[in-house]
Amino acid sequence: MDISLETRELTVVQQLIHVTGQLRVVLPKSAASQRTIALDTETIRLRRRHQQRQHLSGLDSAGWVFTRADGQPIRPDYLTYRFRRSVAASGLPPVRLHDLRHGAASTALAAHVDLRMVQGELGHASIVLTSDTYTSVLPELHHEAAKATARLVLATARRTGHRLRKRTIQLRRRLANRPPR
Repeated sequence: MDISLETRELTVVQQLIHVTGQLRVVLPKSAASQRTIALDTETIRLRRRHQQRQHLSGLDSAGWVFTRADGQPIRPDYLTYRFRRSVAASGLPPVRLHDLRHGAASTALAAHVDLRMVQGELGHASIVLTSDTYTSVLPELHHEAAKATARLVLATARRTGHRLRKRTIQLRRRLANRPPR
């Protein structure tokens, strides 16, 4: 992954996997997985602070964002292990590290982020996968959709009703002013 602090973007161009005791850098699973994600200003601020700490400790990270004390990348299985321990210590219900991805997507949808944008951020090749996976997650989104649809229908009905009443009045006036036959 490449991070540009200037453009506030993270570009996924590779992934680190653990295979038979070795760390390997490979391409992401699919073309859609290779993507650019916009970053918010708080994330950029934290990244700059992290970068500064790495520099002050004399750490040569070789381009890795998160490293061990020796500058080598952190093994993915170690992150999973630490996450599990943190969740267990928190007393919260069990959750997998991968579930954070689902949480991020659900939160984005709750914030009214367009489904296509969420698809791009997740790296899904098809919007159908994103839709099938996430649109049923938040019931309040269904309620908001129902309200928005009702607002549109009612507003259209009011406009149409107003035009119909206006035409009816005009027609009645014309008929009232027409000479008898």
